[in-house]
Amino acid sequence: MLTLVLKVRLYALKVQDRIIRLEERLRLTQLLSEPLRSRIPELTEGQLIGLRFASDAEVPKLVERALSEKLQRKDIKKAIQNWRPDYWRV
Repeated sequence: MLTLVLKVRLYALKVQDRIIRLEERLRLTQLLSEPLRSRIPELTEGQLIGLRFASDAEVPKLVERALSEKLQRKDIKKAIQNWRPDYWRV
């Protein structure tokens, strides 16, 4: 029973992470200029997940930093000045 509960929880989190990646890629294509837009595939899953909390105004600079400094998810979250809440987290 415990294994089942853990698997169900992990499955939901993994599906959610996949959706976040898709949403953030779509968002980045709208917010970034062409030089950065072409580098979206270089972002890791963790970086995309960290960027979801950044306001639209902050995203371009954070993406640039994430790519050049190889920032991790937690570093991106620490760098965010204006948080965009995520009310739909599972």
